[in-house]
Amino acid sequence: MKKKNTLTIPFLMLATIGAGMLSPMQSAVNGKLGEYVQDGNLCAVISFASGLVVMFAIIISNKTYRKQISSILSLIKKRKVPLWNWFAGLCGAMVVFSEGASASYLGIATFQTSLICAMLLSGLLCDRFGIGVPEKRPFTLLRISGAIFALIATLLVVSPQWNTPHMLLLAILPFLAGLLAGWQPAGNATIAETTGSTIVSITWNFIVGFTALTIMLCIRILLGKASFVFPDIWWMYLGGPLGLMSIALMAILVRGLGLLLLGVASTAGQLVGSVLIDLLIPALGNAVYTVTIIGTLVALFGAIITSIPDKKQN
Repeated sequence: MKKKNTLTIPFLMLATIGAGMLSPMQSAVNGKLGEYVQDGNLCAVISFASGLVVMFAIIISNKTYRKQISSILSLIKKRKVPLWNWFAGLCGAMVVFSEGASASYLGIATFQTSLICAMLLSGLLCDRFGIGVPEKRPFTLLRISGAIFALIATLLVVSPQWNTPHMLLLAILPFLAGLLAGWQPAGNATIAETTGSTIVSITWNFIVGFTALTIMLCIRILLGKASFVFPDIWWMYLGGPLGLMSIALMAILVRGLGLLLLGVASTAGQLVGSVLIDLLIPALGNAVYTVTIIGTLVALFGAIITSIPDKKQN
């Protein structure tokens, strides 16, 4: 049995690192889409729409899923869970919006590092104050150290932009999105438990995000502040499906690794994948600075030490 575990865990870790790389791939696709349509809001609508098409196909093909998703409105009316849980999809909308508005300009490594560091900080605060989690988790030396490393990493990756204020403003977008996304998993988990299905929870997230973004876009179109165009490049529609693939793979891999190893491995995949995309795809036009690589490593180290369980909890 030990020999099997020795072989299985490294394989699952590598698979999770690979799955984590789907996130920067999604950022790269949505970033180029946003650059193409010149509108982060429109980019997010298109990305969510492509994901919804896939999710609806899955829901329609399964009777149980159809029944579970049709019960959502009645569950909301009964107020069995706090209302904010049903709007967790707005966090995902903010992430995708920031991808379309800033990822192609900042570079995937800078974007992902800023996003991940903010998610780490948000997760620590949510744990500490019991926001969306069943039990409060006090600050420990390791967790505080991880937060400090996250802040240092953020400062490092945005440092090449100090002389360009408009780029610094763009870097704020993924950071704000990450702060919101840090508590999104708690809402998603609650919805999955309430409806009895993770698939339904993911679909509801896409519905909420898509609805909010579409309303915003329609208002802007009516005010003459936006227009709707379809990109004619097929891979620009892959942002939503790439996000779904990442979610699905993580749901499978967590069973063999557990949350601790999954979190560390997926973070490694996101950060390493971001740097590789910027380095290996020059067509994206993203420069990789030495401080970007250093900041990526610092963020990874911060994620690792923050994930180490406190001895008092063992």
